[in-house]
Amino acid sequence: MIQRNTIFPLILLVALLFPGLSSAVTVVDQAGRTVSIPNAPKRIVALAPSLAEIVFDLGQGARLVGVTQFSDFPAEAKSLPRVGSYVRLDLERIVALKPDLCLGIRDGNPKHQVEKIEAAGIPVYVIDPRDIKGIMEAIQGVGGVLGVPARAEALVAEMSGRIAHVRQQVATTQTRPRVFFQLYSPPIVTAGSKTFIHELITIAGGVNLGAGPVDYPRFSWEKVLSLDPDVVVVTAMGGKQKPEQLKAQWQQWPQLSAVRSGRVHVVNDNFFDRPTPRLINGLEALLRILHPELFGAGHVQ
Repeated sequence: MIQRNTIFPLILLVALLFPGLSSAVTVVDQAGRTVSIPNAPKRIVALAPSLAEIVFDLGQGARLVGVTQFSDFPAEAKSLPRVGSYVRLDLERIVALKPDLCLGIRDGNPKHQVEKIEAAGIPVYVIDPRDIKGIMEAIQGVGGVLGVPARAEALVAEMSGRIAHVRQQVATTQTRPRVFFQLYSPPIVTAGSKTFIHELITIAGGVNLGAGPVDYPRFSWEKVLSLDPDVVVVTAMGGKQKPEQLKAQWQQWPQLSAVRSGRVHVVNDNFFDRPTPRLINGLEALLRILHPELFGAGHVQ
C-alpha cells in the first residue's frame, strides 16, 4: 500500500514537472485533511507566528500578505498586515487580502474559523506538529506546498545535525539535573510529558519535574518546594516582566537547591513554544544551562 506521505511528493512532482496539467494539486495535510491548493501560491496568509517564521526560513517571505498579531520574527514579519490573533482570526481581513492559500495550525486555529475561511473559497493547509519529528514533517509539508522541497530538506537536515551533536555531548556527562520549567506565573504553570519542552529537557540531559499526563499542569509553591529542583528555567513570557523580576519570585525561597546554587535562568519563550527551527536554539540553550561543565575552559565541543 502506498502511504499518504509518499503520495504527496509524487503528486507535487507531477505538478511541478507538468504545470499545464492542472492549476491545483490535491494534498493531505498534517491534520489528515484533503486540501486542493494552487500549484504555485503567490499570496499567503500565515495563521500563526510559527507558520510565518517557517515561510521566512524557507526563503519565501515575499509571498506573505498577512500574519497574526504576535508575528514578530524575523523583523520583516512585523511590517506585514495583521489578521487577528491565531485563536481569534479576522475573517473579513483575511478575505480582503485575497490570499490564494492560508497556512493554519491545528493546535491554535479554531476549527470553525478554518471552515469559514475555506467556505470563502480560500484553501487552508494545516500543520499539526506534536514533537520535534512532527515539526520537521511540518516544514517538509509547507516546503512542498510552496514548491521549495529542497530548501525544506536542507532545514530539516540542519536541525537533525544539531540535535545529534547535542545528544553526543550529553552522552559524555554523568549527571541528569532535575529541572522545573516555569511557563507562567501566577499560577505556576509548567510543561508535561507531551510537550516540546519535555522533549527538549530530555534531549539536553535533564529530568523534567513536570512530567505527567497533563500537558500544562499547575503547581503550588508547596509542591515546587517539595520537588526541590536542581535547576529552574523560566520563560520571559513575551517580555511582560524583566528577568530580574522573574528571578526575584524564586529568590524568596532560598531553601531551594536551584536558588542556593544560582541556577535560576530566564530564557526567550519563543525558543520553546513555537514549533519552528528556532526550537533547536532552545535545545542548545538548555544544554548550556543544564551542563555548563561541557563548556568550561579547555573543553572541546
